[in-house]
Amino acid sequence: MLPEFYQFHLPTKVLYGPGIAFDFSHELAGFGIRRYFLVTDRVLHNLGISARIADRLKEDGYEIPGSYIDVPQDASVACVEEIARQARLAGAEGLLAVGGGSVIDAAKAANCIFSKGGRLVEDYSGVSTLSEPLKPLIVIPTTAGTGSECTLAAVIYDQENATKLAFSDRFLLPNLAVLDPQITASMPPLLTAATGMDALTHAIEAYVSVDASPHSQALGQVAIELITNNIIRAVEDGNDLEARGAMLIGANLAGISFSHSMVGCVHSMAHATGGMARVPHGIANAILLPHGMDYNMNACKHLYVRLARYLGGTRDVPDSDSSARTAICRVKELTKELNRLCGLPLRLRDVGVTEGMLPLIAKKAEEDGTAIYNPRLVTAEDIIVSLESAF
Repeated sequence: MLPEFYQFHLPTKVLYGPGIAFDFSHELAGFGIRRYFLVTDRVLHNLGISARIADRLKEDGYEIPGSYIDVPQDASVACVEEIARQARLAGAEGLLAVGGGSVIDAAKAANCIFSKGGRLVEDYSGVSTLSEPLKPLIVIPTTAGTGSECTLAAVIYDQENATKLAFSDRFLLPNLAVLDPQITASMPPLLTAATGMDALTHAIEAYVSVDASPHSQALGQVAIELITNNIIRAVEDGNDLEARGAMLIGANLAGISFSHSMVGCVHSMAHATGGMARVPHGIANAILLPHGMDYNMNACKHLYVRLARYLGGTRDVPDSDSSARTAICRVKELTKELNRLCGLPLRLRDVGVTEGMLPLIAKKAEEDGTAIYNPRLVTAEDIIVSLESAF
């Protein structure tokens, strides 16, 4: 059944190719600026990856008047406001983000303050708070997970309240996303698995969201197939650029998909778990995905039958209620194999979550903004059963 109304919007230009991160300056001419402030993290800075990209841009006549290299695992409100402050002091005209989801989300959120002034939480919390485009933002993802390079969302950690805040606005979308599988080759196996499962969660939740559309589901389907067919290869051999490229494109497509239909209870639980116990987002999603799918089983069995076909790389799944559970079984099989290969955690108790945290995590999950897009109503009373199952 088609939705009565939906819209599809993709202003971000995407470039893909091995080595493209060091050869894309010709794409910047249309933005009319020359000075980009670099946002990255300490690991990429120490590896020299962000510096190599910046040096190549300088060779091509662009300026990097300053940089912020200390974006943490979960970008905080203070970090975002400091990026904006330093970018302004440096006289930058745009932002260049090189990193994973935390770095990209930090740059997207910082661009609000950098472009328009004000305070992040007080002035930009919620949905659609911007009225016009921000300054140019170029992003180069170094992980294949969040798809943040093509989403209208940014998730920022509120340290005072141990809560992850979601900001959503079409003007948060980057202007240019540069996808280079060579840049992701340095990811260790566990990070490859965790970010890959993050992307798979995006695609699956977007596919069954109450706001799903033919456009979002088409992208989600391809993302699911690319990720499930390549994640094991990418974990086993980080230099397999074909698998790395497939994962990078899969994560990007999953990001575009959920940017148009949003995600659901798995993210509600993962956001709450990350805020409470500081569990990395990809790992939280990997642990919680099969339990969230089980929570939604009766609300979207017909969609799970389709997912079973995409997840298994085969179309020979009969159209029946029993087949719907095959989708969950295949996700569980995948996470178990990743656990065997690289130690991907399978239980909440293995990542610092205590049993006493579960009631508050359930309450925060109920209150999380993603819960409203879930195909089944998310209540603390019901969702705690899934959390206990995952514990």
